[in-house]
Parts: sequence; C-alpha cells; structure tokens
Amino acid sequence: MSIPSVDLADFMHGDAASKQNFVKQLGEAYENIGFVAVRNHLFKDGLEEKLYSEVKKFFSLPHETKLKYEDPHIAGQRGYTSFGKEHAKGSTVGDLKEFWHFGQEVTDGDGIKNEYPENIWCDELPEFNKVGIEAYKAMEETGKYMLRAIALFLGLDEFYFDAKIHNGNSILRPIHYGPLVGEPASAVRAGQHEDINLITLLMGASADGLEVLNKKNEWVTVTALPEQIVVNVGDMLQRLTNNRLSSTTHRVVNPPREMWGSSRYSIPFFLHPRSEMRLDCLPQCITAENPINYEPISGGEYLDERLREIGLKK
Repeated sequence: MSIPSVDLADFMHGDAASKQNFVKQLGEAYENIGFVAVRNHLFKDGLEEKLYSEVKKFFSLPHETKLKYEDPHIAGQRGYTSFGKEHAKGSTVGDLKEFWHFGQEVTDGDGIKNEYPENIWCDELPEFNKVGIEAYKAMEETGKYMLRAIALFLGLDEFYFDAKIHNGNSILRPIHYGPLVGEPASAVRAGQHEDINLITLLMGASADGLEVLNKKNEWVTVTALPEQIVVNVGDMLQRLTNNRLSSTTHRVVNPPREMWGSSRYSIPFFLHPRSEMRLDCLPQCITAENPINYEPISGGEYLDERLREIGLKK
C-alpha cells in the first residue's frame, strides 16, 4: 500500500506556502488513514543502522542474561520484557515478541523525574545504551515538529503541544519477533491494536509484516521507502480530537511458512505527553454532528488504564 508521503523539511525550513501545504497534506492523511511516511526527519544518517546492529546484539544474548534486565515491579516501562507478556487489548493471547524500553532522561531539574522509573542499562552492551538514548532524542525532536504541524491543522497555536510533551513519558521500544518453531495456536506477532500515545514514529522494520485496517475494513500491507519513517496517530490524539484524527488499527502478521525461521526487528517510538496533560475533547472538534465521544481524563490516567488492558500492569 502506498501511504501518503510528506517532506518535513517543507515544514521546518520552507516558506509560508510550503509550510501550509505540509500541514494540509498531513492533516488529510491523518483524517483519511491515520498513517503517513515522512522524509527528511531528524533521525541522522547511519543512526538507524547502528541502532539495529546493537538491538540485534542485545536480543542475541542468552535468555538468562536478558532476564537480569526484566523488572516485574515497573509494568514493563523500562528494560526488558520477555516473550508473551504483552497482548492486544481484548485478547488473552500473548504476542510473539520480546522487547526493551528506553524512557525519558530528565536532565533539567524538572520534578517530573520523580514520576519515572530510572532507565535500565545493559552492562554487556554499553553502545546499545548510548545509541538507544541518541535515537530516543532524535525521534522525540522529530515528533515535536510533527505535533506542531498537527496543532496548526487543528486550528491551535503552533506550539500547543510543546510544553505538554517536554520531558514527556515517551518510550523507544526495540522489538524482536522471534522465529516461529511450530504452527502458532492463535497468536500473530502482534495482534490487531491501536497505539496508546499521541503519535508513533516507526523507522523501517527489518522485514515485512505491518498491516493496517483501511476504511473498507480490509487489511493492507504498509511499507515505507528507505530513509523514511512512518508516523501514525495514537489513541490519545484521537481522544483529544474527538475522533477527527483516526487512530488506525494495525497488526504485525506472521511471515510465510518458508520464512518461519527468520526473526523480525522493529523499533517504534511512542510519543507520550506529561501525565498531567488533559485529553478532554477539544472544543473545536465538538459539533452537533460529532458530539463528545469521551469522558474527561488525563494522559497519566489513560496510560494507566491501557497498561492494565494490555497485560503489562496488574
């Protein structure tokens, strides 16, 4: 499937007309499908290659070594989460994946630091830690500009989201979908779901498998061209905009049988706001034809609710 593609340089460095055209293209893509491919993002050349190299090294460590970095007391929010722990909302079957979480590093004295668990560092792979945080910051900065364009599309001040995502509870999640050793009972690599956060930024995965559900209720394959990232709307933004911007249902399907022996790696960045951000529906997104669809809630309250639904929090 060819998803709409936009050039972030038009928004960041273009003239007024180029910037306005970017906002229009982006908003229409999100209203129609919820996914867009972005070129000229801030994820520097070579960083993706370095990150994937380190991620593969980590997931190749012995199982006992990886388990040192799994903390059952923090709902999977930092460090390692082993196979089958997470499942899609409404499902009881664990996804066929293991993953790692890098979280926010608060360095400016902001008191919100006390809300977050400390990052967990892998002793065996210091470069994994370093490159992970470097990638986190690049994705976070890219996401800031994407949200500025979204704000303008919604008729908000361009910088509406800036303070709300400063030191936000965002997550960089390297994922390993392991080889299939037999016919899966019912699980796919990741069951159909919508993302919890405001927006998700996804660098190219190591293999195909991502599918989205279109307006005709058909599953279609999504791939981004090299040097592009895919950015999609999450449930928090859908909630804030009272369904004006759609959080698209997507999944990661199992490969053809002849490729069961291969792994798949994927590294999404889930851009979350600070916990105190209100997700109450924006007044300009409420009309007689589209009355309020959601009860008032904060970002922190909503995240807590969703972590329980997907099995990471008890």
